[in-house]
Order: sequence, then structure tokens, then C-alpha cells
Amino acid sequence: MSEPTKKQLIINAFAMHSPSHLNPGLFRYPTDQGSSYKNIQTWITLAKKLEAAKFHAIFFADVLGGYDVYKGPSNLSPTIPAAAQFPINDPLYSIPAMAAATESIGFGVTASTTYDAPYALARRFSTVDHLSNGRVGWNIVTSYLDSAARNFGLDTQVEHDERYRIADEYLDVTYKLWEGSWRDDAVVWNQGVNGTEVNGSDAGGSKKERSTQYADPTRVRQIDHKGKYFQVPGPHLCEPSPQRTPFLLQAGTSTAGKAFAAKHAEAVFLHAQKPELVRPSVDSIRQQAAALGRNPADIKVIAGALVIVAETDEAAHAKVEELKKYGDREGALALFGGWTGYDLSTYADDQDFRFVELPAVRSMVNHWASTVPGTEGVKWDKRTIADYLVLGGNGVKIIGSVKTVADELERWVSVGDVDGFNLSYASLPDTFDDIIELLLPELRRRGLFWEDYAVKGGTLRENMYGQRGQSRLPEAHTGAKYFWKAGQDVPPYSLNESE
Repeated sequence: MSEPTKKQLIINAFAMHSPSHLNPGLFRYPTDQGSSYKNIQTWITLAKKLEAAKFHAIFFADVLGGYDVYKGPSNLSPTIPAAAQFPINDPLYSIPAMAAATESIGFGVTASTTYDAPYALARRFSTVDHLSNGRVGWNIVTSYLDSAARNFGLDTQVEHDERYRIADEYLDVTYKLWEGSWRDDAVVWNQGVNGTEVNGSDAGGSKKERSTQYADPTRVRQIDHKGKYFQVPGPHLCEPSPQRTPFLLQAGTSTAGKAFAAKHAEAVFLHAQKPELVRPSVDSIRQQAAALGRNPADIKVIAGALVIVAETDEAAHAKVEELKKYGDREGALALFGGWTGYDLSTYADDQDFRFVELPAVRSMVNHWASTVPGTEGVKWDKRTIADYLVLGGNGVKIIGSVKTVADELERWVSVGDVDGFNLSYASLPDTFDDIIELLLPELRRRGLFWEDYAVKGGTLRENMYGQRGQSRLPEAHTGAKYFWKAGQDVPPYSLNESE
């Protein structure tokens, strides 16, 4: 009896256009190139390296404000010296350059539904989808920093669940623009006057008559969206791009976040310290997706992780200790303040946060205390929290030899039912170099990672699903109801809205 086929992993790089992503202060590490984040060659070189190793994609995190809660309010003094996700550039503008230097690797970009207009965002993503030949994804976020809210003219953040209600309508607007504003055959310049494609000359050698129009105006329509949050007449400014809708990603484990993911996401980013703890969220999202008529397998679950791999377990742990020497603990506490909204500077240095009166902080710290290896009996004061967060933030750290790391990744798949990993870095590009040189050959040996892209030169959606021709949203996805296919007078959804 043959062994069952193993699930092949999705492997992405997780990065940020900042001197440090999840590792405040590590720009000081001797070989780290984080401070070169503003040089386009840094990103082109990384994209080429990761494509040669067959990474599925590079996903760029982003924030729209500074981490100013710690020692606050509105104080960036601990954040700035550590380069704790500050300064930070917009990642979208680097994608065309990286795409021009590569052929198959995809690019995910974070963008907010709270602080950006859907009409403008749809245009930007269509533009990049064209320029990358269909290799862009949108990591949908509703944003979480009060500093961002203030800089966009609000006194405080929009309430959490209300942000998701806004996001739900936002997606409807973008689907209408991407999928239902231009008919699939709206562009007619490459067609003859009788609708046949023009390819130079016919079999007899005579020239075919080309249409004089670039696009048929009867196949481009306004969307006339009138909702609670958005009024968008349209039409979409861009002609249909290879994917129309970019590949959709989302991270969120709240009740509202999981419901949103079940409806809209094609890939979900989840974070936990153990696969046993991520499994309930995985099951919940997939069950909700099935209830909506989607194929649960159409939602790829990607776990975030920092992998530090070396020839031996001892060498890997020694590498971690060396890296930590360059970390900035104040910057780590600044990140904690932004992520949670709580300022730990108001507590004594010896306060054990396992017993603090704040339920959210107490729950988080007790979770770490019970799951982070090597912390049994440790007092979780500010120093311990900072030391834990300074490498890889609050995500899981998988540290060890090739066998140790590969075994743990396999356990995440079997126990957590995840489909792959977003691998962050401690030092750029050293962490990825170690993964490429040491870990990926072992994953391939175990049948866990592909030898080449499923669709070489394909779209991001084709390669994430492993299906040639799957450049558009799956038919069961909620966005597919907005398709305007060739031969249809109007998109069918518009008939339902007019009733």
C-alpha cells in the first residue's frame, strides 16, 4: 500500500519596507541589509533570490501610523531609535520593479479598507496586476493603530466590528469595479470588425480589417454603487487585468475577522504559538466558508513563523542569542504597546504580568508563559516580554537543526491543518539564505515542497491554487457573482439590484 500524498507547503517570505520588521534594532546586525530598504535593488535582489528558490510569494506588511503608546501618549521616542516599523515606505510601488526582474514569484501588499477609497485602491491594484502580469495579491486589513486614525482626521479608531462592516461593503465596491464594470471582451482593438482575433493575416495572406475602437463603449458600464458607507458611480478606470480581482488575503481571528475571512479571503494569515491552538480558528473559518457555499479547500491557511535553522540545534540557538544582542528592548515594548493599546511603562520593572489586573494583557502573557519553550518558572516582567518580542515579534519561533525545524513544520500541517507558512526574518537576507540552503532541500526530500512553480510565468492565483487557468476568482467565491462575461448584455448581478 503506497503512502498517502503529502500536502505540499506554500512558502512565502514575510517582509516590510522598513529598517526592521518584527525585529526592532536588528538593522545594527553586521550583515543585515534592513537599512537599505529604500534602495530598489535591495528588493529586486531579494525577489530574484526567492524566485530561484521557488518561494510562492513575498508578502509585505504595512502600517499607517507609528507605535506611540509605550511611554505615551503620542510618544515615538522609544520607536524611532529602534526603527520599530518606523520609518516605513509604501510597498506597492516596488512591486513593478521586482516583477520586471522575475517571472513567477507573487507579491502580496497590505492595504487598508478603513483609510483608503475603494475607487482609488481598485485602480492601483489593477495597474500593478497589469504590470506584474497577474502576480499581485491584496492583504486586506482594517487597521489597528490609534495614531493612524488621528492622522486620517479621526479622534480615535472606528469601532472594531464596524470596521469589518465597512470592509464588507468596500469589497463589494471593488468586486463591481474589477469584475463587473468592463465586460471580458470589452477591449476590441485586437479583434476584427466581425469579432475574430486579428493575428496579422488570414490563411490567404490578406490583411484582416482591425476594429477602429480600442474598447466597445457598450461593454463598459458604470457600477452605480449606492451603499451605507460608499457612493461610487464608476466605471472602473482600468481595463481588465490578468486576475481582475487580485488574490485576496486576510488576517484576523476575532469573530468578525473570521466571518470576513470565510466570505472573502482566499488565504488567511494566522498566528499562534502551537498548532493545537491555531486549529480551532482554521476549523471555524473553513466551516463558515462551507456554509456560504465555498469549497473550504479554496481558503489557504498560512501560519506566521520565524525560522532560525542551522546545522545543529545548538548552533541555531547560539545564532538566536547572537542576534538578540543587537535587538532593541524599548522598541519591542513599543511594538507591544501598538499591538495591544497598553503602555507597560506605567508598571514597575518587577511587575509580573501574569498577574496584572488588565485581563487582555494577563491573558496574552499567560498564553506565552504556557506555550513558549524554555520559559517554565520564568517571571514575565517587562524584561522577559521585551526579550521574547525582540526577535520575530509575537509569532511562533521555530529554532533548531534542519530535522528539528522540518519536523515541527510537518507537525503544524498535521495538527494545525495549515497549508503553509509566512516566514519572517531576523536578519535580511541572512535568515532567508539559511532557509534556502538548509531547510528547503529537506522539505523537498520529504515531498513537502515543490521543485518548481505549478504554473511557470503564471498568475499568483494560479500558483497559490496550483491550477493552470485559475487566474480569476473561483466560481463559488462571493466576488464571482459580479463577473461580466462575454455575450452578456449586462452583468447578472445588476439585474438583481434593479429589481
